Amino acid sequence: MLNQVILIGRLAQDPETKTLDDGRKVSYMNLAVQRPFKNMEGNYDTDFFRVSVWEGLAQAIESYATKGVMVAVKARLQTWKYEVNEDKRLTLIDVVAERITYLSHSQKSEWKGPEESSEK
Repeated sequence: MLNQVILIGRLAQDPETKTLDDGRKVSYMNLAVQRPFKNMEGNYDTDFFRVSVWEGLAQAIESYATKGVMVAVKARLQTWKYEVNEDKRLTLIDVVAERITYLSHSQKSEWKGPEESSEK
């Protein structure tokens, strides 16, 4: 079985990093991905994906990634249930980054190399 997705796009804003109560770090980034075909008006539409980035990889993007940087994200999809009320339950899909490759330079000076990974 395989659960893998690859997205290439630009960060729509600087990543937002949080430290959870248990001490783990998570960052959220909004990735703007342009569709490879034109719509009926002759324009390219853009999809925005919220990607969660955990632990060491979250620290890396906090240090290097800024709005406008182009990245390739290897991720997996994860579902979770959310109960709105007794009659309504939603199933949501989360994009969880496993590897990030920087395809353009960050404006931050600490940028060291092209790739960061959660795979050790």
